[in-house]
Amino acid sequence: MQLFYKVFLALFVIFIGFNLYMMEWNLGFWHEENSKFILSISAAILGIIVVYVLHTMRTLSLKK
Repeated sequence: MQLFYKVFLALFVIFIGFNLYMMEWNLGFWHEENSKFILSISAAILGIIVVYVLHTMRTLSLKK
């Protein structure tokens, strides 16, 4: 995995960890106050998926 992919992968994992830390768990997961954190966590998960897809596409193109 290239350094470019590793940097973004680490960045997305840090975003997920920060948002899980900042959530107010006593209010409940789907509470209105936590909606911004849930949106950010879902965007980070989508980013991780995109990084893996780009890495897979790159490795497949190099094998050709």
